[in-house]
Amino acid sequence: MHELASALLARIAATDAGVRAWAHVDRAAALEAASRLDDTPLPERGPAFGLPLGVKDIVDTEEWPTEFGSPVGSGRRPAHDAACVARWRAGGGLVLGKTVTTEFAFMHPAATANPWNARHTPGGSSSGSAAAVALGQVPAALGTQTHGSVIRPAAYCGVVGFKPTVGLVPFDGTHVFSATLDTLGTFTRSVADAAVTMHALVPSVSREVALPRPPRLAFVHRFPWTAPVDDGGALDHAANHLRRSGADVVAGAVPDALDAGLETLRTIMLAEGARAIGPMQARERSRLSATLNAGLDAGRAISAGAYARAMVDRQAMIAAATHWLCDCDALLAPPAPAPAPEGHSTTGDPSCCTFASLTGFPAITLPIGYGRNGLPVGMQLVGRAGEDDALLGVAAWCESKLPRWRGLV
Repeated sequence: MHELASALLARIAATDAGVRAWAHVDRAAALEAASRLDDTPLPERGPAFGLPLGVKDIVDTEEWPTEFGSPVGSGRRPAHDAACVARWRAGGGLVLGKTVTTEFAFMHPAATANPWNARHTPGGSSSGSAAAVALGQVPAALGTQTHGSVIRPAAYCGVVGFKPTVGLVPFDGTHVFSATLDTLGTFTRSVADAAVTMHALVPSVSREVALPRPPRLAFVHRFPWTAPVDDGGALDHAANHLRRSGADVVAGAVPDALDAGLETLRTIMLAEGARAIGPMQARERSRLSATLNAGLDAGRAISAGAYARAMVDRQAMIAAATHWLCDCDALLAPPAPAPAPEGHSTTGDPSCCTFASLTGFPAITLPIGYGRNGLPVGMQLVGRAGEDDALLGVAAWCESKLPRWRGLV
């Protein structure tokens, strides 16, 4: 572990200056922890043994600051690890450091740049986690998703992003924006690594991924609430490749019951965000971005009745989506309308992630090619709630049939 940790820390030192994926890295502390793990007797080495992890800076860590990507959190030192981090350490895993998040995991961009082209956004809010894995600075990293904060940055940075079923990974000790929608997820460089990482966090998830037959996939080119997709034809090419490999890829149509999906998600997200961190805003408004203040103000203006109706509508949408996907193995869809846009004034459009975030269904994105601007394009797969193993199996099958992805390293 000491040798691996040393190599990764050297990689961070050599590659992070122009990308700024890390909020906190303490070389001495990381190497000391790695040395302690090297001394662990073989029978006591758990499922995460030998695996370094980057942790998004809204997830509490006892020995590292957790500052929420905001001056409001500057110097904050949690007394305990978040539940997911405690599980990682209990399994013999190493926390290498804290990765950059957007401010309170909302939409105001962070300092991190896209590792493929620093003039472009890496996405958000899990900006640093996606960039660090893409650069080979760490083999796995934790992120969170409320709307598009795992799937979209993974697609923009050319890595595998996995958002499990909502609630599968315990959220205790992680900053809450929307109690209904928030989900912990992972960034890795392969589906197999995603399964290993998830198994260490949730032992009921198998670390072995396999699908004994070609999958049946419902292919949706765009959702009712999204802009037309401009990915240079990469997703169509991937779908055709999967068909030739034996997959049953059929045209899908999102049920009419979900037409208001984006509006419903935004109502729930903003109302719950105002409830969760509105008191902090009242104290610290001047130190928050205009973007976050506007979002929280909008959430506070949502009436209790509108919020209650959105929650009822969400349940109806979950039922319609579950019925829709009952005769296929996964939904095949774009993870973003286009590759990462140029500039750092936005984290990009999260609307292709609305379906999985609103329903709480598991989702995964795989890198499949490049857009017209030469940046990565992904392929999103969405499964049914609670069927995370099955979705990882579908993703592994697809990954094995698609042309080998050439990442940055």
